Amino acid sequence: MRKIGLYFFTAILLFCGSVTVSATGFKNGAQNKTEKKENAGEWRQLFNGKDLTGWKHVGPGSQYVEDGLIKSHGGMGLLYWSGEKFGNCTLKVVFRMEKTNSNSGVFIRIPIEPYEEWMPVFYGYEVQIDNQPELSDEDDYHYTGMLYSLTKPLAKTGKPGPEWNTMEITLDGLRTIVNLNGVKIMEFKEGDPVPERKFDFEPFRGPRPEYGYMGLQNHSDADVVYFREVAVKPLQGKGKNKK
Repeated sequence: MRKIGLYFFTAILLFCGSVTVSATGFKNGAQNKTEKKENAGEWRQLFNGKDLTGWKHVGPGSQYVEDGLIKSHGGMGLLYWSGEKFGNCTLKVVFRMEKTNSNSGVFIRIPIEPYEEWMPVFYGYEVQIDNQPELSDEDDYHYTGMLYSLTKPLAKTGKPGPEWNTMEITLDGLRTIVNLNGVKIMEFKEGDPVPERKFDFEPFRGPRPEYGYMGLQNHSDADVVYFREVAVKPLQGKGKNKK
């Protein structure tokens, strides 16, 4: 996410670290089959390659499916998975940049269902997609795979467009681990030290919930990232996602 004017909105009353949710099953008729697959540690696809069933969009711009890919127009907005909150799982996102470098992000640990585009920015975490943050006067805390403005890379393994990248984001309790193209590049645990905010568009500091919504950012017409796969599998012995 790059510097753009801050949208004023009423702060949510919910304190992120105190979110409570109740466990439920999945909503579709194939619940038993889905649970068996997840228990076996198999990937469950959130994007079916045909349309945006199960997804909702908030904010400017739009996202759509073309040639089996999630593409976007305009922004800044967010396409989020509306069916459940994610925790104790690994999210796999396969993406590529339209240009040599483009800007987007994968949002995690969003405490409540997004109602506009800035709430997830301030109260969730953005796993950044941007191999050249210096072009927008940002630093390594804003590099691909980092919790935006909060962590620095252990390695820089982002591939430029049009090459495909595979990002795996593991939510293990209150730990977040990111592997990019087979290399661990970031690990963060709630309570680890973080730098102070430098820009008004950076997330507020403070704890995030163990379970939260996830989403894909559409940034602008100048920064387009294509998504080919979005999938999830549970951590063994860690339980299910929550509605």
